[in-house]
Amino acid sequence: MQRNILAPSMLLMLLNRCYAVLLYAYPTHFRRTYGAGMAQVFRDETRMLLQEGHTAVLLQFLLQTTFDLTKTVLVEHLEELFNIRLEGGTMSYHETVSALSENPEALEGLYHDAVKAGNKKAFQQAIDDHYQNAPHNLLLASWFHRLHYAARQFIIEWRWVIPLAVLNGLLFWWFSDERYMMQIVGGPSAPQDTVPIIFLLAAPFTALLVLVYFTLVAKKNWLITAVSTTLPLLAAAYVYFTYQRMGIRPFQDQYLILMVIHLLVLAWVSVGLFFLAKHRDATNRLRFLLKSVEVIVVGGVFAGVLGAFLGITVGLFNALNVEFSEDLLRFLFGGGLGLIGVITPAIIYNPNLAPDEQIFLQGFYQLVSAVMQVLLPLTFLVLIIYIGFIPANFRAPFDNRDVLITYNVMLFAVVGLLAGATILRPAESSPDRDRWLRRLIVGVTILTLVVSLYALSAIIFRTINDRLTPNRLAFIGWNTINIGLLALLLILQWRAREGQWLAGLYQTFSVGTAVYAIWIIVLVLALPWLFGVDQENVASLPVSIQQIIYEEPSPVLLKCFQSPPIYLLDGGDKRWIADIETFNELGYVWGDVDFVSCGDLRRVPDGTPIPADAGTPPQP
Repeated sequence: MQRNILAPSMLLMLLNRCYAVLLYAYPTHFRRTYGAGMAQVFRDETRMLLQEGHTAVLLQFLLQTTFDLTKTVLVEHLEELFNIRLEGGTMSYHETVSALSENPEALEGLYHDAVKAGNKKAFQQAIDDHYQNAPHNLLLASWFHRLHYAARQFIIEWRWVIPLAVLNGLLFWWFSDERYMMQIVGGPSAPQDTVPIIFLLAAPFTALLVLVYFTLVAKKNWLITAVSTTLPLLAAAYVYFTYQRMGIRPFQDQYLILMVIHLLVLAWVSVGLFFLAKHRDATNRLRFLLKSVEVIVVGGVFAGVLGAFLGITVGLFNALNVEFSEDLLRFLFGGGLGLIGVITPAIIYNPNLAPDEQIFLQGFYQLVSAVMQVLLPLTFLVLIIYIGFIPANFRAPFDNRDVLITYNVMLFAVVGLLAGATILRPAESSPDRDRWLRRLIVGVTILTLVVSLYALSAIIFRTINDRLTPNRLAFIGWNTINIGLLALLLILQWRAREGQWLAGLYQTFSVGTAVYAIWIIVLVLALPWLFGVDQENVASLPVSIQQIIYEEPSPVLLKCFQSPPIYLLDGGDKRWIADIETFNELGYVWGDVDFVSCGDLRRVPDGTPIPADAGTPPQP
């Protein structure tokens, strides 16, 4: 009997001494601060398992303790050696909080030590975990509510905001100089200036500095920040080094303008990755969209105030015959926009909170929600009337490019309205109001789907009868995505029960954010290769023909003034089109034919005629 009692006691003493020896592997300051608490927790846990006879559980506990100790010893030594703090480096907080859960003074001291060591989040996580397991412990409950209340206190760290905003403003000013003007090139013609490079870099620079601020304030993992900021920066670099590969000048211009818009959205996506990396559900995505609306509106107000103030200032000095230099104007306007780009997100987003925990400006959202409620039924009526007028003006978007552009802008606005009506639904909405809101959303969706299919058919018709361009490809993709989302919304609403219709809307727009981001990346990467020109083949052609290639989209049809044959330029060769019937069957029109001198056309090598059995091609 005595032997049965002594055996567990001796084993407990042996394990405790072994663990005490292992604690010497930690750095001295760490062992002095946390060693006693860790040893106490290990002793209590081991004693309980030995008394209850849970041999398998005891073995698992010892193995887990050994693994955790090995990992954290390495982390603590690295932190001390390089003077850094590594995520998850303080294993002892869970154990120490458990040991000190009845000792207010010691727990307060542990908290201050954690703050000094940069491990406040690890301490809070330990409190959260233990409070969930012991909600009736008053000390843990008070710490839980204290830490979570503090996390919701929105403190703007101006010591970081101001330097980062100033840096962004200086970058805007510097790269808006005409020395950094991007040029459209191609063939023997002189380069043609287009947009300043800051148009490509503004959004990636702003996203980088905003995310650096969020990471510094929230003390988050820098790996997430690196991944998020790298995406728009790499995309901007890719556009800069590949846009000239587009070959013809109109396509280079189209690609750059498209990328200015798409890089802005991609930068916004990178901020979303930062906030949604650990909160990828539909609710958090929609709340992030809602917070983004606030950033856009507040940023727009700041930009308007800046423009008005600087406009009045410049006007007053002009009245005194004092003119501001171009550098000063760029510094004021460009630098001011750079400041706004960093300051606005910093005062709107709380990086310590998930999107669904953000504090929203209730008065602002009540106003916007009221506007959405008015616009939704008006949009429904306008769409009904508009569809009624389509038969009488059916050919308008097929023949007029400006009408088609108006269609696409309107469709994006309606999709935005549907999303806004969903995420800005009043919190106190009654069942009757919800029922009518759902009916209006479904009705507007059906009408928008009809107009979207009509607009997409017009784009496809113009593409078939003319040619595919970067702009047309981009809008075909956007329209296809919008049509898919509208169809998904209707399907989910048809399947949803009365109380689940909002979840269907959230799911639709959550899917939409992901698909939009994917399409943006596809456009950035693919367009230079889909519409590129083999410049080596072009360089060997006569100058007059090179100019045509770089100014006109394919197909390039050539004819000399004194000769009837028409040729298709294909890969550096001219292919004779045998007769006018073949010319028409290929969908070509007389307006596509360019005239060059017969001598230049004869210098182009002959390729396979069209059709291939047409015989020997005639020389111009």
